[in-house]
Amino acid sequence: MDEPTPVEPQAAPQVGPLGAALGNASLFGAGYLALGKRRLALVTSLVTVVLVALLATVARVWWFDVVVLLWWAAMIWHGWFLAGGRSAKRGRWAVLLAFTLPVVITVSLLRFDLHRIDVALADARAAGDCARAVDSVDQLWFGHRVLDLTTTYRGELTREACGLVGTAKDKLATALTGRTDSLKEGFDGLAQVLLQFRGHEKVVDVVLDGFLAGLPAKNPCHTAVVTDWLRERKPTGIALDRSSDVVGRTAPAALLACGDDLMKAKNWQQARQRYQQLIDQYPGHELIAKAREGVKQATLALELANVRDLLRGSAGSQPAYCSRPAQYSGAAPYGKGTNRSLIYGNSEYADKLPGEWKAGDVADAVLVVCAGTTEFGAAMRTCPYESKLSPRFPVQVTFHKIAIPVKAYELRTGKLVTDTKIEIDGSTCPKVLTYSRPRLLADIGPPSQVHVITTDDKVHAAFGSFINQ
Repeated sequence: MDEPTPVEPQAAPQVGPLGAALGNASLFGAGYLALGKRRLALVTSLVTVVLVALLATVARVWWFDVVVLLWWAAMIWHGWFLAGGRSAKRGRWAVLLAFTLPVVITVSLLRFDLHRIDVALADARAAGDCARAVDSVDQLWFGHRVLDLTTTYRGELTREACGLVGTAKDKLATALTGRTDSLKEGFDGLAQVLLQFRGHEKVVDVVLDGFLAGLPAKNPCHTAVVTDWLRERKPTGIALDRSSDVVGRTAPAALLACGDDLMKAKNWQQARQRYQQLIDQYPGHELIAKAREGVKQATLALELANVRDLLRGSAGSQPAYCSRPAQYSGAAPYGKGTNRSLIYGNSEYADKLPGEWKAGDVADAVLVVCAGTTEFGAAMRTCPYESKLSPRFPVQVTFHKIAIPVKAYELRTGKLVTDTKIEIDGSTCPKVLTYSRPRLLADIGPPSQVHVITTDDKVHAAFGSFINQ
């Protein structure tokens, strides 16, 4: 008969249910170790490490917080269950309590600090104060993240939102210098915050208010560029749409001042465009009268510059104006009295005209006179003169009036008022006929046709027929 195998009595559990539960409340299996479950303590500790690492780095969703809490509760319950009904030694219980109590105190302190930071962060967001909000986020650390991912995640969202808002703020500051590309980038950044970061509307409002408060900018033309962009921006149904309210209050004065600055810079074309824009877009505004005057002055300046360009050249030749006349509306109308003229071409006779008939500048002129090359006019008388080749046979020389083709344009309208050939009278058949010949040719006697010998008075009379009315 076999002898019975002696069996060693099972070791008494080290802790009771309460001690095991408190030990496992540490999340690192201290209760299992007290119960002698070393392998179980190791496995649960590894699971805890993995969960905490995921909670702190990857799993940024609310339901993962619930998973960790359930895991914590399960370990407490399981420790209680495994030690159920057994009595605990007071020494072991005290050790486990000493191990767990710091965890509970630390968690409580972190919870209190996290609540303080969360309240400060919420207040900063509500005030739109990104500097204070980011300062609160900077106080969060790994311990806060492990304890409450939701709060720390909200803080990181605020940091990201404030980063976008800060960039947008810088872009909008640049936009006040007339940079529409920066203006678009700034508005796109604010729109991104409104659409992707709920609860951060106030920080957007603060930046947008600061930008709008910067209007009008120091340079009115920069202001006009910004208000043009805001006017053309299509509403998107978000808070940024209120930026259009500033256009009506700011744009008219900016357009007028911009036009004035462009006039000073002699940029008349763009100046007229700005004045006209004010007239077209704000027809009932109190600045309309000044804008209309601006259009008038800019138009006159453009016409004057164009006429001066067409009249470039020497007085002895005909400029482009003679074939392409243009108006200068600021000139006096062609009418009674002496119409001061700018005379081009045929300087031989034009130079004989009185100085008071001539204008010194386009701004003082009434007429632009284009005089052509001298021609032979009507024959007056034929007289015989000695021939160098045959003294017995005189040369018959016919004296003609001096004919000059003339076109005169009224500068005010650019219209042709005279297109004629004036003829200048004079004396004929002098006793001694002075004539010229080519230097290299032999003198064969006077030409058969010459001009009459005129005087300044007769030249004045011919040109005065259309200059003086």
